[in-house]
Amino acid sequence: RCYFGEKVALYFAWLGWYTYLLGFAALMGLVVFVAGITVFNSSQVSKEICEANNTIMCPLCDQKCPFWLLSDTCTYARVTHMIDNEGTVIFAMFMAIWATVFLELWKRQRATVVTNWDLYMWDEDEEELALELINNLQHEPRRYQHSYLRSTIVLIMALLMIAVLIGIAHALVIYRVVATAFFTQSDFEFLREQANTVAVMTGAVLHYLTIIIMTKVNRHVALFLCDLEKPRTFSQRENNFTIKFFIFQFFTNFSSLIYIAFFLGRINGHPGNYVRIAGKWRLEECHPSGCITDLFIQMAIIMMLKQTISNLVEFLVPWIGHKIRSRQKRPKKRNMVVGEEEEPEDPCKKQWLSNYQLSEVNIFSLFDEFLEMVIQYSFTTIFVAAFPLAPLLAFCNNLFEIRLDAIKMMRLRRRMVPRKANDIGIWLQVLEAIGILAVIGNGLVIAITSDFIPVQVYKYTYSPCMTKNSTAVDCLTGYINHSLSVFRIQDFEHHTKLAENQTDIIWDKITECRYRDYRNADDYSYTVQFWHVFAARLAFLILFEHVALCVKLIAAWYVPDVPQSVKNHVLDEKHSNLRKELRWVMHQKVPGV
Repeated sequence: RCYFGEKVALYFAWLGWYTYLLGFAALMGLVVFVAGITVFNSSQVSKEICEANNTIMCPLCDQKCPFWLLSDTCTYARVTHMIDNEGTVIFAMFMAIWATVFLELWKRQRATVVTNWDLYMWDEDEEELALELINNLQHEPRRYQHSYLRSTIVLIMALLMIAVLIGIAHALVIYRVVATAFFTQSDFEFLREQANTVAVMTGAVLHYLTIIIMTKVNRHVALFLCDLEKPRTFSQRENNFTIKFFIFQFFTNFSSLIYIAFFLGRINGHPGNYVRIAGKWRLEECHPSGCITDLFIQMAIIMMLKQTISNLVEFLVPWIGHKIRSRQKRPKKRNMVVGEEEEPEDPCKKQWLSNYQLSEVNIFSLFDEFLEMVIQYSFTTIFVAAFPLAPLLAFCNNLFEIRLDAIKMMRLRRRMVPRKANDIGIWLQVLEAIGILAVIGNGLVIAITSDFIPVQVYKYTYSPCMTKNSTAVDCLTGYINHSLSVFRIQDFEHHTKLAENQTDIIWDKITECRYRDYRNADDYSYTVQFWHVFAARLAFLILFEHVALCVKLIAAWYVPDVPQSVKNHVLDEKHSNLRKELRWVMHQKVPGV
């Protein structure tokens, strides 16, 4: 604080507090993940998939894509049920409460810290006005203005930018579809068998590359929109830029994840109704054990790449630049004349030169650090139901991040201009918005992406335990057969071309294939089970979100934002100041009585 100013000090105070509380979330996530590993081989649903040697699944495209056996995806099914289990629901609720408690405890921590710095009642607008008056006593403050025309233009351009980012996410979807079809027809057996998984993994790497590129584009667009708004003060400009840039970054990072979580496999229909993409008809559907593993893989790859490659680049680029500048700008020794004594080098000048050779800083230097952590916080909370290890990865990353940031600021960059602050600014509102999105996102993941609801509906409505009152078998026996619909091969469109090495076998002996959905075999309309599952999903979503939001509100009410010690300290200061003012007023009035 004494060297960099309160704004930088508050960043490290917040990051330290966030990392400390993240340890509890990481521990809980690790427990849930380990508990999932214990059921790796014991899940009845994955057992049925592994033993389905006679269940033939429909081709995933209409051009030379092969039929495939459900048992071929045994390992994939086991991994899915390692993630997708009852512990997921508990952990999602825990993280919703954790996000609220974290913010409430941070408000208390922040109040204590700024009180010790004597900045609790500090006002930023008053500080800016004071600086302007110090520089120019005739200064007149800029008046508040609002232009509906400028606001409309900014809104339209922001929506267009968001549409572009969604279009990029759609391009990633097209890549996944085309890549899966390509790998399915590959000469390599591994690629054919793991076509969907390889497509998901390469798609995640491509998504990471788009994040890197679009981050630079988003920055320039957000700055341009801020200039159009003509903000009154620097702090207002900083807040406006923060909101716009974060929204653009949010869509850049999460559009593809939102598609996988909530739309993958839900817009195509039956195999006779393929979606035409890139010149080919394609049935992109979830695995019979659910879509949550695709989301798990996508999040794991993006988080690991962001926390390894991005951090290395973020640290190594200024370090290499500093080394190069140090060599280039090293002062040459002057040729000495015989008998002339060498003048001692001024230590202050040497230190100044050393500082000048460090990397330049700008108004975005601290902003970039905050943005990186807030995006990480989004990954840690919004889709944590699909990736319980996200808090653990974030916790391990932050242990290094705090020290790397300190090294960069102390040794590799020039000192930022110290600025006063008594909170983290607009970032607090951003974190609160993410907390609400986390409740909605995790509720949707469990209700839509996860197979938790269909499994429970089957277990308590259609299972042998309910229909036959049988307790000798597992209640989930028959779930896979119940969740797969039948498609008659004769109903394929005339342009359908099957894989050449399967043509003779399929047309002679196989008359139907299976696909993941709840549809009648006659007219492919939705079955009663579909509407039961749909109603259960909707009811769970409403119940989960209302309960989670109520718990968040209760937690926010139960934990005061400001500690009693701080309130009493402020009260004592106000009382002391008022007493001094009253004494001065009374002293002035006494002589005239």
